[in-house]
Amino acid sequence: MSEDQGRGRAGAGHEADPAWLRHDFGDQARAGDASADGESPRSDTGPDDGWLRHDSAFPAAPAEHQHGRGDLDGGRVADRDGDRNRDGDRDPADDGDRVASRSAQRRDGGGVGTMVKAATKEFVIVIGMALVLSFVVKTWLLQAFYIPSGSMEDTLVLNDRVIVSKLTPGAFELKRGDIVVFSDPGNWVDPLPQAPHGQVVTTIRKGLMFVGLLPNDSEDHLIKRVIGLPGDHVVCCDEGERLTVNGVPLVEPYLKPGDAPSSMDFDITVPKGSVWVMGDHRSDSSDSRYHDNGSGKTGSVAESLIVGRAVALVWPLDHLTWLSNPKATFATVPPPGSETRKPAPSTTGGG
Repeated sequence: MSEDQGRGRAGAGHEADPAWLRHDFGDQARAGDASADGESPRSDTGPDDGWLRHDSAFPAAPAEHQHGRGDLDGGRVADRDGDRNRDGDRDPADDGDRVASRSAQRRDGGGVGTMVKAATKEFVIVIGMALVLSFVVKTWLLQAFYIPSGSMEDTLVLNDRVIVSKLTPGAFELKRGDIVVFSDPGNWVDPLPQAPHGQVVTTIRKGLMFVGLLPNDSEDHLIKRVIGLPGDHVVCCDEGERLTVNGVPLVEPYLKPGDAPSSMDFDITVPKGSVWVMGDHRSDSSDSRYHDNGSGKTGSVAESLIVGRAVALVWPLDHLTWLSNPKATFATVPPPGSETRKPAPSTTGGG
């Protein structure tokens, strides 16, 4: 077998078993000898080119694979360009709106202005509802009043604040012993000196009193205790220096200590639709006694003038208490007209 035929087998072997040829160093030497003998070496473009140049390394990727990677990269670039093109197709007006919105947010401090407006609106609504509710309560249910004098000591003292129920008289009947607030029937008291507040403060105070957020300190309201109801016969005084109502003497635990039931005598019948009122501090109370002409008509207070019944003392806090009715004081008083009157002494002579 000739040497050329051996080399042919070597080439065929390369095609069949490249691993064997890659490690057949003797055959590589024969290839070098053939070149030295003047034979033309294998062409770089021959079928064994990759084996001869990359006998100790992996072959380079084929050109078509490199071209494929280029196509892939080119596709990605095209996708990015397409995205940019699609972004470029956006409506410029949308971009303007976004810019304007961001600018508005920057001006408002990132929405702080909107939050402040919402909070202010909510505050105004809450205050408005509170004022309306206070006005409704003050008009038909409860109202606070300021005590401007000492005529009800020691039950109430100067500068006390009381809550008055406007359901009495009305939903609830007046009772003897109730403490009531009423409008001045006609100059019962002299005007009280007013502390200077200034026009603005005075206006604010009047507004708060109107809606019921401040106690009413008006000069034209008085507070007294009901002693006689319509039709009652009220007399001062009996042999024991006590008031009597419909012939029954009263034991009055609410009187200011040291005060007598009355320093002046009277004998009246309370007119229909009116009540007879007296202060607990009898020696310092300008009440029904001082405004009556002896008939009971001028000194009694019309029920229509009564604002309501005082139910609680709320200020100052150390005076806090309910203003209960002294039921035991009037428990034995009979209804009007049921009094057993003593017969008048005879004016005729005997015998």
